[in-house]
Amino acid sequence: MSAITAADSRTWTKSRMIEVDSLLPEDCVCSGVIANSRKAVLEWVADRLATAHPGTSSRALFSALMERERLGSTGLGEGVAVPHCRLDCPRLMGALLSLSRPVSFDAPDGEPVDLLFVLVAPEDEPSAHLEALALVAQVFGNPAERAGLRSAGSADALKQRFVAAAQRAAPLPDARQALP
Repeated sequence: MSAITAADSRTWTKSRMIEVDSLLPEDCVCSGVIANSRKAVLEWVADRLATAHPGTSSRALFSALMERERLGSTGLGEGVAVPHCRLDCPRLMGALLSLSRPVSFDAPDGEPVDLLFVLVAPEDEPSAHLEALALVAQVFGNPAERAGLRSAGSADALKQRFVAAAQRAAPLPDARQALP
């Protein structure tokens, strides 16, 4: 196989945007969420995801997210976190939140978190999980994109800005396509 061409990258980015948009149901994008702790945020988002995805247990999801946090904080620094876990579920699930007040996530820089992207992946789809995490890290790693997300005044604006930021992010090559 050959390396990804520019045309392949544009196609891959476009298809990835469709996935990002469908990954974030309307009820799972929230602006100005009020929570006093990391645990409270994760419990709130587990309930929200379970409601949006019938058949998903909010208790099992909350437990899986907390277990992942016990392994190491998902706070990335610069006020962002990407709580994630694997669960027995049929498809990737996501939630995007901005908090009204930052909460501690034990991030490496010690800064509290006010932007979160929560990702839940099926246990049998490790590549989709890693690709989604990489995309979120690219968006959250860009100071201008973080500022744009923080200034979104509504859930709709937050989602629109995230999807647009993901579209602007450089496509990550699929390692299988890059192999000689």
